[in-house]
Amino acid sequence: MYVVIFVTAADVREAQKIADKLIQARLVACANIIDNVKSVFWWEGKPDSAKEALLIMKSKKSRLAKIIKAVKSLHSYEVPEIIALPIISGDKKYLRWLDESLG
Repeated sequence: MYVVIFVTAADVREAQKIADKLIQARLVACANIIDNVKSVFWWEGKPDSAKEALLIMKSKKSRLAKIIKAVKSLHSYEVPEIIALPIISGDKKYLRWLDESLG
């Protein structure tokens, strides 16, 4: 099963560092970085907000445990957002490319 993984980071530099390591380790096939994301959330019992960068990465569910471990080791947050959603369908050529990219 293929998955899309969302990770918010403190800034583009941190997001790039995470993306580079996960791509080099072939844990993800692709990482998109979106800068200047406004996040609003609960933290330590009260509403908070932050300007962040969002990573959108594509991989396989079978690699998710290693991805989570790697992100936690590289991330500056105490509780980083790391969530995965299933890819229920997609272009066959793109999915084949995902397989080839992941080795």
